[in-house]
Amino acid sequence: MFLCLLVATPVVFAEDAAPPPPAEAPPAEAPPLSAEELAALEAALAADATVVATPPPPPAPTGAISLQSLNPDLSFIADVAFGYFTADAPRMSGGHDPQANGFTLQQLELSVGKSVDPYFRFDSNLVFSLYGVEIEEVYATTLALPGGLQVRAGQFLTRFGRINNTHPHAWDFVDQAFAIGRVFGGEGNRGLGVEASWLTPLPWYVEVVGSGTGAAGESTARSFYGADDLGFETPADLQGTLAVKQFFPVSDDVSVFWGLSAASGPNPTGLGNRSEVYGTDLYVKLRPISRGDAYSVALQTEWLYRRRQVPGDVWADVTGYAQVAARVSPRWGVAARYELGTPAVGLDGAVADDTLDPEWTADRHRGSLSATYWPTEFSRIRIQGHTDLAGWEDQPEYAGLLAFEFNVGAHGAHAF
Repeated sequence: MFLCLLVATPVVFAEDAAPPPPAEAPPAEAPPLSAEELAALEAALAADATVVATPPPPPAPTGAISLQSLNPDLSFIADVAFGYFTADAPRMSGGHDPQANGFTLQQLELSVGKSVDPYFRFDSNLVFSLYGVEIEEVYATTLALPGGLQVRAGQFLTRFGRINNTHPHAWDFVDQAFAIGRVFGGEGNRGLGVEASWLTPLPWYVEVVGSGTGAAGESTARSFYGADDLGFETPADLQGTLAVKQFFPVSDDVSVFWGLSAASGPNPTGLGNRSEVYGTDLYVKLRPISRGDAYSVALQTEWLYRRRQVPGDVWADVTGYAQVAARVSPRWGVAARYELGTPAVGLDGAVADDTLDPEWTADRHRGSLSATYWPTEFSRIRIQGHTDLAGWEDQPEYAGLLAFEFNVGAHGAHAF
């Protein structure tokens, strides 16, 4: 049986295995190019290299795009405050200040701005109250004058001092410093006119500003014509304002801004009588950049010396404030302010019978504290209290203020 199995089992020998497939033959080499063909190829490559693709023309503007380009930047800013005063007639001199117990719409400001063309920019601030609408500012500013020059024309807040040309939403306190209300009026010094500014080529920032505006307005030019508009006949009937602004970057963490201002204009007490206001302001800000957060401390002070010619005498007084404001976190800030006003005195040193402020017969002191919370950069809540000590009153005046502010829309950055 073993023999049968052996015979039945096939045996495969090496020579019986299938042969491997034959190797593929190498591809045939392309025939070399002739000299004529090589020259033709080089010429074609050179022609392709010189062809410059022409970009397609821009699409024609549609009606929607044309209308969008005309839209100005708009923003609404609402300031609402609740006030409580211990005095029946609070001594609040700002036009936007709370004036009585209860709620006050300080203002609803509509800010409108847009470049008119390559040469002018248009800006305006319209203020709405419960009783009407006021054109606070409306002016055009040049954009293309050479030599660091710039001109604006229209109605504007003059650039006297530091806070005069700012709006309530830029203040560190709910109310306006009484220096501005006493000297210029509740709305701040402003008027129709023209202003020129020059950024000098000095090694540090120096800007010289000069303007000529109308001298009338009970709440805008109180120390000049004020409520008695005696008209305009010569340039001497205008209010002239001159200011010098200087900025010093002391270090990466400390910046200093120092200004000098002067204003002169006619007053209604007699032919040729004039009023003059001289001011200086200082702003110092510490913001350590190494901290990497919002912490900052700013010291601000401003003092005004006023001199008024009246029949047979010259009256002079001093008013000013000093304040410190700290941003202790991205959402919280605190501030403190001290204000002082002296009575007007004549050439003999005696207290004058001031027709603008007849009750102001002694020094006045006011101290304020405030705390501010910012839910975001578009809203804020502020609580403030003050003590007002007027030398002509028997009792101090106390006040508590709670203010809310909301901002929607595009609003330009504030000046440093």
